[in-house]
Amino acid sequence: MSPTPDVLAIHAQTTPDAVAVVVDSSGGGVASTTTFTALNAMVNQCANGLLARGAVPGERLVWCGPNSLEVLVIIHAARKLGLVAVPLSYRFNGEEMAYVIDNSEAAIVIIDGEFAATAVGVRDAIPNVRTMVSFGGDTPKDCIGWSELLDGQAADEPVVSRGGTAGAQMIYTSGTTGKPKGALRTRTDPALVGALLGELRLGQPDDVHLTTGPLYHSGPLAFASLSHTMGRPIVVLRKFDPIAWIRLVAQHRVTNTFSAPTQLKRIVSVSDAELAKADMSTMRCLIANAAPVPYALKCELIEKLGGGFLFEVYGSTELGVDTVLSPEDQLRKPGSCGKPYGNIEIRIVREDGVVAGVGEAGELFVRTGLAMDGYHRSSEQLTQLDDETSWKSVGDVAYVDDEGYVHICDRKKDMIISGGVNIYPAEIEAVLYAHAGVLDAAVFGVPDDEWGEAVHAVVQAKVGVVLDLEELASFAAERLAKYKRPRSWETREELPRTDSGKLLKRILRDEHWQGRNSRV
Repeated sequence: MSPTPDVLAIHAQTTPDAVAVVVDSSGGGVASTTTFTALNAMVNQCANGLLARGAVPGERLVWCGPNSLEVLVIIHAARKLGLVAVPLSYRFNGEEMAYVIDNSEAAIVIIDGEFAATAVGVRDAIPNVRTMVSFGGDTPKDCIGWSELLDGQAADEPVVSRGGTAGAQMIYTSGTTGKPKGALRTRTDPALVGALLGELRLGQPDDVHLTTGPLYHSGPLAFASLSHTMGRPIVVLRKFDPIAWIRLVAQHRVTNTFSAPTQLKRIVSVSDAELAKADMSTMRCLIANAAPVPYALKCELIEKLGGGFLFEVYGSTELGVDTVLSPEDQLRKPGSCGKPYGNIEIRIVREDGVVAGVGEAGELFVRTGLAMDGYHRSSEQLTQLDDETSWKSVGDVAYVDDEGYVHICDRKKDMIISGGVNIYPAEIEAVLYAHAGVLDAAVFGVPDDEWGEAVHAVVQAKVGVVLDLEELASFAAERLAKYKRPRSWETREELPRTDSGKLLKRILRDEHWQGRNSRV
């Protein structure tokens, strides 16, 4: 038996016929419905198959693929064996895959057959890998097939030695400033997780979770995992499609999901005929995160889909969820990401090291039981306060208002300094999002011989819209102080974003700073 009772095994015993996973056929998914009993048996076969091939608690297991039943099986199997699960983006090229696999020191790689050839192509660059498994398609050379891994294996609970940590994960950050870093987490705070569930109104008997984003991203993975921890079903959408999403919410009476702003924009942008099919009457908790959620987008979503269920959270792969903004506060508190919950503490520290007062901006430090252990194989770690190392920062600038609500100004590294004045791009981007023709926007500093940096804006138009940049500049001028107004503009067909929706501003900014020794 496992050292401690496994949560999936408990649900298989207590609610054997309850539905655990529903896979939709959208986006190439193989439609299926799986009970907790059947899921637990499949997980045990996978775990026992890995044990037969030498898996040892504490080893790294990289999994890669779009959302699927097999991905959920792998995640559960890794937990039961005490392996460190390492999600890998299936959108990576071979070199990017090899970096994460090698940097994580993975011994096992399990990958969707649609993308297995890419991993096999870099086999020489990942010498630590002992076992490579392919599922959901043709099995490439040098891979074990999914059926080969599971067939003949017992459906009984795997017998494992001590040494690993159940539920350990290492999620690689998005790499918005360079190569991804592996955020290792081997522990969590159950009481704090319980407090978060209460804040988000999760844990009801009829809860149904829908995977909106890819499970290799920390947010979608965390809330899907919580659903199974509570014994509630997960509806799996292999790859996001807004029309399929609308259908699945109504069809399966979905109550909760996690989404990046990018997906929300696509949902509210479908035709009126498709929006008319939406039934959000069962939705209680739509969590928005992974990037700042523009106020204009919130207004549009509430207008088109209804209110009472939209939550925004602030958090990170490294520090977990730190604040929650409830549906009642979405329109009342524009620009805020909510308040800390449970025993989480927030401290805003000015550049001079003094704790900021109400309304004063500074670097946001958090003290939480959800913090990661640290970055794997990296000398770079989170910034800590000199006097108290339990306070950590991912580099965001924020202020707290007179009601205790946190407002994120921007990433510290994205701040523009023009003529010695601090300018926060997120504030300007929020104004641009409010323009009826703007779908996406990026604001950053470009070289200016007189002022050091000048404000530059890149915008993406909504489908069917031709933006008049002079009109857009006038729109911004009416809403921004003169020193905050963009001095130059450009349009792009699409802005570079990570799979989780984070803006890759570094790519845009670097085009303007090439050949300069200084980036400020």
